[in-house]
Amino acid sequence: MSFVAPGNLISIGTDIIECVRIAQMIEKHGEVFLQRVFTQKEIQYCSSRKAANQHYAGRWAAKEAALKVLGTGWAKGIQWTDVEVVNQVSGAPTLVMTGKAAEIARELGIREVMITISHCRAYATAFATGVA
Repeated sequence: MSFVAPGNLISIGTDIIECVRIAQMIEKHGEVFLQRVFTQKEIQYCSSRKAANQHYAGRWAAKEAALKVLGTGWAKGIQWTDVEVVNQVSGAPTLVMTGKAAEIARELGIREVMITISHCRAYATAFATGVA
């Protein structure tokens, strides 16, 4: 069985972060940090998980990887919450872009950003692929 990508590859991005770094940010800045970086859906999902800090770190890495796909970093008016990780019923993560991130994706001809996330106690990593 082979997999046929839904479109042409535009760009890729990856990121890795130490889970303890995100845990420290949450401990230091609390709700202010969470609401600045994560959407309400992401906060609800991560907070309900046994290893919440690992899930927050995974979403952080996914957001960073997605912006590498766009080639912008956190410039050009993009907000953290313009990039949201939403899980499908199967548990697979999907990416939803809104605001300035969605606008830039459209300008680049990116129809979808596919992501994968992995984490353990120490690290979270994500890989993103922008397709037309």
